[in-house]
Amino acid sequence: MSTHEIAGAASAPGQGLSGGSVRPGLDVLLTERLDLVMGKRVGLITNPTGVRADLTSGIDALHTQAGVTLAALFGPEHGVRGQAQAGEAVQSGTDPRTGVPAYSLYGNVRQPTAEMLRGIDILLFDIQDVGARFYTYIWTMVLAMQAAAKHGVPFVVLDRPNPIAGLAVEGPVLDRRFESFVGMYPIPVRHGMTVGELARLFNTEYGIGAELTVVPAKGWRRELWFDQTGLPWIMPSPNMPTLETATVYPGSAFIEGTSLSEGRGTTRPFELIGAPWIDPYILADELNARGLPGVRFRPAYFAPTFSKHAGQTCGGIQLHVTDRQAFRPVATGVHLLDAARRRWPERFQWQQSGGSFSIDRLAGTDALRLALNRGVPPAEIIASWDEGARSFAQIRQKYLLY
Repeated sequence: MSTHEIAGAASAPGQGLSGGSVRPGLDVLLTERLDLVMGKRVGLITNPTGVRADLTSGIDALHTQAGVTLAALFGPEHGVRGQAQAGEAVQSGTDPRTGVPAYSLYGNVRQPTAEMLRGIDILLFDIQDVGARFYTYIWTMVLAMQAAAKHGVPFVVLDRPNPIAGLAVEGPVLDRRFESFVGMYPIPVRHGMTVGELARLFNTEYGIGAELTVVPAKGWRRELWFDQTGLPWIMPSPNMPTLETATVYPGSAFIEGTSLSEGRGTTRPFELIGAPWIDPYILADELNARGLPGVRFRPAYFAPTFSKHAGQTCGGIQLHVTDRQAFRPVATGVHLLDAARRRWPERFQWQQSGGSFSIDRLAGTDALRLALNRGVPPAEIIASWDEGARSFAQIRQKYLLY
């Protein structure tokens, strides 16, 4: 299935897979590494996921910490407070709770400017990622690291677990001809790394050259999924409501590049897939007959309240992951595309935006779209990723922290 599993650190003696005692990098900073921020004017790149294990906001914790000046906030897509929908430009302003300037990094400006960084002694990044290349937060981190390097500002990543575990590497490695804000560097769709590990890799492999410190999450091990950490799940974005969403997202997000609904505007985004012209029973039977590991497809009807096919009844399927260890989300996404395109070729369309195909940006290559157009079997497409994923797995080994 073109997935490479990489062994992580061994489990501590007597410690089972239940986990339950993970401390995010924010907690470690505030209890063990205050030396990094004491006496300094701090800029914080964060959103609602930037909380301590007890749900205390990192914004509040740093704002009230004696000896630390929270000088500026920076928000990624969806904003510092997480209020904006996908793709919606966010405006800069003042954070109403703290009175601190809150700069948007998702609008006309996506990288901290010299003016934004003026008077900032250190820049912190504390955002929960979901483990998929096209989730934009890691690219906000990259742009901020570049700005920090340019302006001589030390950069600290407060690490958090990869919620879909850190063993599997899956999917095509990005072709640099298809760089965009959903993929700037050549990593696979499912990279199996934390944001701190990615920061280390990006900083060295792609010459960012920031003065980088990563504060690791204590107690996390590569085999742990988020619900085994004991940490509370907070929606990383409005359409990422649950761990189940994050589990299917690395493959279901390919649907965004088509005329099908990926379930935005429902309570099960990325788990519900369909369109008004799809017979749900035909699609479910087709997909279940393929015997994909760790997943079953249930015929479903749904009516999105916004986004594609808003207000229309769609037929389609709901993905039910039955074995998340065996489940291969990216491979499953290819089968979703193939089944819908083969069954409804006259209605299935690739979406275009800005003169290019959205699926090419999501996949990081045009090879997926072109192969499906030629009728290449999904198994052959998936196997073509093997060499790239294997090479990346070797590169990433140098930067793993857990």
